Amino acid sequence: MELYRILESLLFATDRPLTTKALAQKLHEAARVSPGLETEPYTKMGIGEIEAALQHLRDSYQASDSSLVVAEVAGGFVLKTRPEFAAWTNRLFDAPKAPKLSQPALETLAVIAYRQPIGRAEIESVRGVAVDGVVATLLERKVIRIAGRSDLPGRPLLYETTPLFLELFGLKALDELPNADELRRLQPETPAHAPEQLEASLVAPDAAPAEAGGPDRPEVAAAAPAAD
Repeated sequence: MELYRILESLLFATDRPLTTKALAQKLHEAARVSPGLETEPYTKMGIGEIEAALQHLRDSYQASDSSLVVAEVAGGFVLKTRPEFAAWTNRLFDAPKAPKLSQPALETLAVIAYRQPIGRAEIESVRGVAVDGVVATLLERKVIRIAGRSDLPGRPLLYETTPLFLELFGLKALDELPNADELRRLQPETPAHAPEQLEASLVAPDAAPAEAGGPDRPEVAAAAPAAD
């Protein structure tokens, strides 16, 4: 059985992006748990071979003008429908699946995304308002997590964005972040396993954007458990 077809089945079955390392682990586990002529060749499959097979799968979709694409999101890979088919695939869903965030939450998320890891006091100095409740909401929505503690007096908690943040905004990594104003007005996608371009439920703010730049990041002295 060809490797790219096996990877295709894994990407179809998952509901979250799979890294090349995770794909390799699934191949190795299958060979160990279900030994046989079909699984044995993939016992020690390497990352390079998986990357080549993923590229072959991409090329085959493109060559056949398929409605599917292999997209790289949040450091992993997912199987998605192309945006031009959203008019039809959206009919499969009754409501948007992206998390609902208020204008203050989106403004705070933008500050964290560009200055992470960042403490609550620095977020409040940028936004000019208290953010305790907003930070709690972002933690609950799992788009940010605790990154550690600062060396400042009282050792306040530091926050950073999560892989789910990248997934919702369709980003491979943080270095793909748009400018701060664009981020505040972006409509997050539905999680990668569902069709793209559902009606957005994340409210874009009308307020003036905070600065994108800022002081050097506080040093993380001790890592705290990350929120799942």
